[in-house]
Amino acid sequence: MTTFRLPRRPKAVVFDLDGTLIDSEALVLEAYMAAATRHDVPFTHEQFLSLVGRHRQHSEMKMREYFGETFPLEQFYATVGEHVGDRHAPLKPGASALLDRLDSLGTPYALATSSGPGWVEKHFRAHSLAKRFRGVVTREDVTHGKPHPEPYLKASTILGHLPPDIIAVEDSPTGAASAHAAGLMTLMIPDLIQPDEETRARVLHIGKSLEDVLALLDD
Repeated sequence: MTTFRLPRRPKAVVFDLDGTLIDSEALVLEAYMAAATRHDVPFTHEQFLSLVGRHRQHSEMKMREYFGETFPLEQFYATVGEHVGDRHAPLKPGASALLDRLDSLGTPYALATSSGPGWVEKHFRAHSLAKRFRGVVTREDVTHGKPHPEPYLKASTILGHLPPDIIAVEDSPTGAASAHAAGLMTLMIPDLIQPDEETRARVLHIGKSLEDVLALLDD
């Protein structure tokens, strides 16, 4: 049992999707590497990490930086999509139990993700999540993506509670920066990227899995 205690009982929760609720980063990394091979460009794991949690415009800017202004980005992304195909990522350990607990407490929850609506719909359908979430904020629902606070501010508005009364659950420094800037109680469960000192200063707690978040609710 963790010795950390939440500063107040949360009235709602906002989850990130990729790397937080679903174990998708490995699947997406594999697809990016396959696309890089097909398009004959050198793409490294470190370059992939620079895209994690970021909004689409940032990712496109970085890809242009890596491979040049004439790189066929739309074809590259189409190849990524073809490689993923109908596959979907599994839920992260503890996700089902945590959502069940929030339901039993009557605590509403929403999603704030840098992914597009098609990716969200695929995974909500695969894991029967659509009717459970109070609302969804995708990259197409905001003007400014993470690390800007807009995604979390919009999710807070949907939930009808003030940001200081809402928990944010994130896996990346980019997402944690977004939630912190919006004023939410930010928890981090690292996936591919470990938090640096700046990120540690932003979050209330760093856990090992979603089961740690469940333990906090039961304290």
